[in-house]
Amino acid sequence: MIRVETWGENSFRVRMSRHTLDRPDHGALNEAPLPIPAQVEVLPKRIRMRSGVNTIELVIDDGAGNPRPLLSFLRGDECVLAEAPEHFWWPGAHGVYPGSGGVEVHQVFASDPDEKFYGLGQHAHPHLDHKGLVLDLIQRNGEVSIPFVLSDRGYGLLWNNPAVGRVEFSKDRTRWVAQGTEIIDYWLCLAPSPKEILSAYADVVGHAPVLPHWATGFWQSRLRYMSQNELLEVARRYKDLGIPLSVIVTDFIHWPAMGDYEFDSQEYPDPAAMMRELEELGTKLMVSVWPTVSPLSKNYQEFHDRGFLVGTEAGVEFHQKFKDKGMPTPLPVAFYDATNPQARKYLWSKIKQNYHDLGVRVFWLDACEPELNPGHPGNLSYFTGNGLAVNNTYPRENAKGFFEGMRDAGTPETVLLCRSAWAGQARYGAAVWSGDIAPTWEALRHQVSAGQSIAISGIPWWTSDIGGFHGGDPQDPEYQELFIRWFEFGTFCPLFRLHGHREPREAVGAVSPGGPNEIWSYGDEAFAIAKDHILLRERLRPYIDGLMEEAAETGIPPMRSLFIEFPEDPSSWDVEDQFLLGPDVLVRPITQPGATCARVYLPSGCQWKDAYTDQVHDGGQTVEIEAPLERIPVLIRAGSALSL
Repeated sequence: MIRVETWGENSFRVRMSRHTLDRPDHGALNEAPLPIPAQVEVLPKRIRMRSGVNTIELVIDDGAGNPRPLLSFLRGDECVLAEAPEHFWWPGAHGVYPGSGGVEVHQVFASDPDEKFYGLGQHAHPHLDHKGLVLDLIQRNGEVSIPFVLSDRGYGLLWNNPAVGRVEFSKDRTRWVAQGTEIIDYWLCLAPSPKEILSAYADVVGHAPVLPHWATGFWQSRLRYMSQNELLEVARRYKDLGIPLSVIVTDFIHWPAMGDYEFDSQEYPDPAAMMRELEELGTKLMVSVWPTVSPLSKNYQEFHDRGFLVGTEAGVEFHQKFKDKGMPTPLPVAFYDATNPQARKYLWSKIKQNYHDLGVRVFWLDACEPELNPGHPGNLSYFTGNGLAVNNTYPRENAKGFFEGMRDAGTPETVLLCRSAWAGQARYGAAVWSGDIAPTWEALRHQVSAGQSIAISGIPWWTSDIGGFHGGDPQDPEYQELFIRWFEFGTFCPLFRLHGHREPREAVGAVSPGGPNEIWSYGDEAFAIAKDHILLRERLRPYIDGLMEEAAETGIPPMRSLFIEFPEDPSSWDVEDQFLLGPDVLVRPITQPGATCARVYLPSGCQWKDAYTDQVHDGGQTVEIEAPLERIPVLIRAGSALSL
């Protein structure tokens, strides 16, 4: 059975199944919007549906003796996207195959060798254009699977299927694969420009709220502050130095046991007093909350007995190992079932009692892929189904529980910093960071494209661990250079956040705090540059506030690939190492050690002014811009009132 419906202006939803289509829908789409008029014409081997300037045709193609239905999508007389058979004989464009999870489905489209594909969440590679790649559709630390793709051929496609799978962008075909399900479900927008496509996508999966003003400043974090007093001392020092601090973080193991969801009274003897002082300092506290529950937690038995833990198809109901406070060795831990509405409410009741009612409004939803060990979701049994079929929704459902809890408590304004996401998660106040990445120049290069890709995928609030996460010696001059360049890049990201597990790191486990990670930890030169950039960020905040309002209203993200603003410039579709912050700020991060200048492509159609020298350049050309250690190339669109 095939069901094709209009689903927003210039947009369609296509669903297919061998059996009923009327089953629980765990996808990302909102309820059907107001109907868009369409006219349907039925012929013996062809069905044609017209809606506005767009047309969908279903043709019964005879193939090599086995007739098969093939869909084509047209804007005017131009075919924008068409299905293609997997094989000349069988099974056509839609395959249902037996697999390790019972069944898997294939959906195949034709693709021109020169077609470009953008979005797809966030992946650990440097490519903005995914053509020629095979990407797993699975949540992992540092790999965020959001199956939305924007094509330079003038369409956007959401693979509205939360199943584990993959997408293959080959030379002449694109194939989507979903395991553990026999449902094919995708949404397609044929709007003529990237901005119109992104706006239509936000309309059908949900718009982000407006980012609170307090969240646009500088965030301070390290692996772990060991006590209430240590955390307050850091916040006080920023205040004494005249450096604005928007958010400070208490990371993991601030609890007695994982799953207690409360402050350890030995380390945080008076959290209410801590919250009052931070409020006086103008700083919010972000608290790390993991979805894992240790068998040593006082809440474990109730989670277990009420059916609120993720089950397993085989073996015991533990999914990860973790060395918590007081443990001589890592022990197995379980995940709560975020797909179960009652489990979400139960977890929130603990969060509200022990954090929210003290004044905590910012939550760090770490390890929310969920982070499995081993990483085989097919062995999981969720409230909503087998892990292969629904696993990718876990981070979205986890964020949903916190967002709805905050809303019901009368404090809806929040930021939920998540390590993973699925389509539509932005509506729940979710930000994403790029995971536990390495402290290397290569990792920094990857961030430039990663931030753009996830923005295209519908997540406007994004950040990375400035300096990388796993290591980095603040006393090493070579690492100090990387830290400075990353800090400069972070200044122009949607969220501006310092985090990392610095040297010296503990040899075993994760209980110690790691090395220092405040801006004064990196030497005098790095401190001066970092302070200047925090103050620069303060000057940018009114502009960023406006971009966040635009993102909430239209779905256009603050961090933009060049082609979003300049789709008529062919070169803008090929630039991977630059981005725009809004329409007016062009940023070219320095991602090579020792570099003191960079070649910058200036999009055509306007002039660009160097933010530091005021030199004006015509667009449509590549120029060399000086980049001494204290700054990276930043250009302002001529005519903008903005200045740095």
